[in-house]
Amino acid sequence: MLGHHVPEPAIFANILTGNHMTVVECDIPCASMLDPGLIEAAYFRDSYQVPLRHPHASPVDIFFGIFGHHPMWMKILLIIRNKIASLCGLHVPTVDDILNPIVSSSYAVGDKIGPWPIFMLTEAELVAGRDNKHLDFRLSVLREANGEMARVVVSTVCTVHNAFGKIYLFFIVPFHKWGLKRIMSNAVRAGRL
Repeated sequence: MLGHHVPEPAIFANILTGNHMTVVECDIPCASMLDPGLIEAAYFRDSYQVPLRHPHASPVDIFFGIFGHHPMWMKILLIIRNKIASLCGLHVPTVDDILNPIVSSSYAVGDKIGPWPIFMLTEAELVAGRDNKHLDFRLSVLREANGEMARVVVSTVCTVHNAFGKIYLFFIVPFHKWGLKRIMSNAVRAGRL
């Protein structure tokens, strides 16, 4: 089983003060609701953590703090990617899902958050994602506390169904890693987390 490590308080202090505005790659936390078998069998998985200034924020608030503030150039790239994927017969979010995400007053399993359906939701974690012909993916937003310190861990797990899924990930993973770290860092810097 994959373990997790919460950084020392000094690291959090540096991050919170802006001395080292960084997103730290980590293992998918054991506390996550993501199925351990799914994690082990995944063709691709990653996990990143940042400090959480608002330790009582809900997973939904954290989700929108990160994913509700894409810069316009990133939204345009997502729209282009989705257009190409739709030409291949894949189910993708609409342009409106990308440009104008709807924020509801409450969420439950089965509801759509941003462009994805929610698979699991607790007071500490939200798991959303999509099942498609080429791959299935899950995105976990997990709030964890360690004494006075709190963090959010965003994990992505992808299982592929065919060669197209592997090819898709070959091209998308570098952008995913770079983009996710960027929007997480922006969320911390802007005080949304």
